Amino acid sequence: MDYNFDEVISRRNSSSIKWDDAPFEDVLPMWIADMDFKSPPAVLNALQKRVEHGIFGYTAIPETFYNAILNWWKKRYGITLEKEWLVPVSGVIPALSAAIQALSNKGDKVIIQPPVYNHFQTSIINSERNVVENNLLYDNGHYAIDFDLLSKQAADPKVKLLILSNPHNPVGRVWTKEELQRIGDSCIKNNVIVISDEIHADLVFKDYNHIPFASLGETYMNSITLSSPTKSFNLAGLQVGYFFSQNDELRKAVQSSFKVMGIELLNLFGITALIAAYEESEHWLEALKEYLYDNYLFLVSFIELNLPQIKVTPLQATYLVWLDCTALKIASDNLTHNLLEKQKLWINSGSMYGEIGEGFLRINIATPRAVLEMGLERLKEGLA
Repeated sequence: MDYNFDEVISRRNSSSIKWDDAPFEDVLPMWIADMDFKSPPAVLNALQKRVEHGIFGYTAIPETFYNAILNWWKKRYGITLEKEWLVPVSGVIPALSAAIQALSNKGDKVIIQPPVYNHFQTSIINSERNVVENNLLYDNGHYAIDFDLLSKQAADPKVKLLILSNPHNPVGRVWTKEELQRIGDSCIKNNVIVISDEIHADLVFKDYNHIPFASLGETYMNSITLSSPTKSFNLAGLQVGYFFSQNDELRKAVQSSFKVMGIELLNLFGITALIAAYEESEHWLEALKEYLYDNYLFLVSFIELNLPQIKVTPLQATYLVWLDCTALKIASDNLTHNLLEKQKLWINSGSMYGEIGEGFLRINIATPRAVLEMGLERLKEGLA
């Protein structure tokens, strides 16, 4: 089946955060991580059928929900999960916040690896914990983990957690098994619990393989994994996700946080969409990934031709491209402000992902090619 990812669909006046929260009209948003494509046909059909039923009362989570997740992880990543290890949640960020609060105490320390998804730091600070930055090492477009620093940081008795972005947002790295094992070894040695955010796992491109942190033998017992189909199938507005851990103590501690807040039930449309995505939409996902990677190649060619002073970080996963603009010697916030105000192009400042992101920009390429080209033209004009 062919899918028309080139179709330009207006999202204005649809209560879209991406498109309708702009400070003025005619802004082209390429910032927040959702896509401008319709969700898979199987998902749309399943949701339509559910709407036609016409009754939207309290909804139990069916066995098919759990089976869809178990089968997906077994088929895609070769990892065998058990139903009792799974906990449905309304999203990865609520689960992250619940995990921080359940598995550490106020004043404890949590390691993150900047430049990294800004909500990691926000969740830590909002929970009254302290951020420890294990900054990634950057060398000629390649990011690596500073393991020497990590081993010292993990040895601090106040450090209780490490939040791992796997694959990494925003630098687009797919961590190898060896890299993940070294993280796990440092954390096990120092009794540091790993919270692995794997929401971008399905968006790993050819020549790379996603390695679930939970596949690392005994390391698995010292971790919980957060995930969702929302990034892969463009379902963020349906508020559905899950976490899993074989460690009963960790899992039940985090689950208790949701019980205390009274938010154990899921949106019935989220349940429906997850099942249809995982059970019937794998072909769509593979077609999407091909289109996204072609968008990435288009961006690389455009920047090489028109903006040679910018370096594109190699994209191994996600649809979020990390641009090295340090040669311009302009602060990231100033760059994004000027692009928004003068070119009406809305992209992310690298500094929002940590001080080490200064001089970088993040741009979302999950949009029809014509829209991407329009955005790149605005970028070119803004940086001319």
